[in-house]
Amino acid sequence: AGAENCRCAVMTTLRLMWDDGADTTLPLPNYQTTGAAGADICANLSDRETLTLASGARALIPTGLRMAVPEGFEVQVRPRSGLALKNGIALVNSPGTIDSDYRGPVGLIVINHGAEPFEITHGMRIAQIVMAAVTQADFTLVTSLDETARGDGGFGSTGTSA
Repeated sequence: AGAENCRCAVMTTLRLMWDDGADTTLPLPNYQTTGAAGADICANLSDRETLTLASGARALIPTGLRMAVPEGFEVQVRPRSGLALKNGIALVNSPGTIDSDYRGPVGLIVINHGAEPFEITHGMRIAQIVMAAVTQADFTLVTSLDETARGDGGFGSTGTSA
């Protein structure tokens, strides 16, 4: 399934460019179903080999891509749920953000939370990307905040029952 089948309210172009030395035969990020919010992105290992990630270890996995994210948007990088559930594979900074003014190589900081070593193979769908609109805040310092029913209760203050 591709963007041509999307019934999204908004379609925005994300311009991509191969990085130097990337394997250009790998697929570009793509949506696996018509309703998918995230497009799978592949590991593009420079040696075209397999990287073994020990339990507890993390590594920067290249995608072989650079992006021109449109102004007013970000690209969020997120783990794939199947890899997380079955193998404990996640992204350290999840979601990661690719800002609209960044033009460098896109890499994924992958961590193995599983008990066993995990093999990342060249071309593996290792994460997903989501294009999202950005709203920037106008930070204003005040001397008091409005009252709410919750107040300053945090970290477990709302209880544990359903």
